[in-house]
Parts: sequence; structure tokens; C-alpha cells
Amino acid sequence: MKRSGLFILVLALIGLIDSLYLTWIKISHTEALCLPGIGNCDIVNNSRYAEIMGIPVAALGVAAYLTILLVLGIGWRYPSGKELANLALFGLTLAGTGYSGYLTYLEFAIIKAICPFCLLSAIVMGLLFIIATTRLFKA
Repeated sequence: MKRSGLFILVLALIGLIDSLYLTWIKISHTEALCLPGIGNCDIVNNSRYAEIMGIPVAALGVAAYLTILLVLGIGWRYPSGKELANLALFGLTLAGTGYSGYLTYLEFAIIKAICPFCLLSAIVMGLLFIIATTRLFKA
């Protein structure tokens, strides 16, 4: 296992746990565990931008991180499909980074509240994109 694959695994697991937590607080209507003075997760999580057609945006994050883990696993299991797996990781993380950037813009410019858990997911997805891009161009 290459070091980049291990980084992808760890980052995708961090993103998955983060997205699962955000999904849980959204569907259970639970108050987020944000430290006082460090953002306001509840304003962000209850905004009109936190759902798409009734589906929590955080659940899309769960699906994205699970898909990244699945593609990574397929690349490890089937070395002949490594090129395709690298291309898929690049595409997934490109889309995820773009959407995370849009959501972060909404937090700062429109909602005027910051959710540290959402920012964590955006950072993780951005790092995954950098690693996926590097892997794609090295292959």
C-alpha cells in the first residue's frame, strides 16, 4: 500500500465520521457540539442550504466519502483497474471540492455563520483532491 493510499484512507474516514455526525444532528434535530465562540453549526445546519430535495447535504457527504473508500478499495483489490480508480478518485474529489467550496462560500457570504464541522469536511475533501490529482499525474 502506497503512502498516498494510506492518506486517502485516513482522510476519507475522517470525512466520513464528520459527515455521519452532521447527518445525525440534522435528522435527529440535535444541537451540534460546537464550542462557544467557534462558529454556529445550528444556524448553518438549519439553513435552507442544508438540504437538497429533503436530503441533508451531510448525507451527500457520507455517500461521497463511502464512494471514495469503495473506489480506493477496488484499486487496491484489482491492480489492473488502478488507473481507472485513480481517475474516479480524481473526479469524485474534484466534484466534492467544488461543492464544498460552494457551501463554504454560502456559509461566509449568505448564511453569515460558520460550522467548524462543515469546514473540516471542506478541508478534508480539498486535501483528498490534492492527493488524487498527484496520484493521477504520477500514474
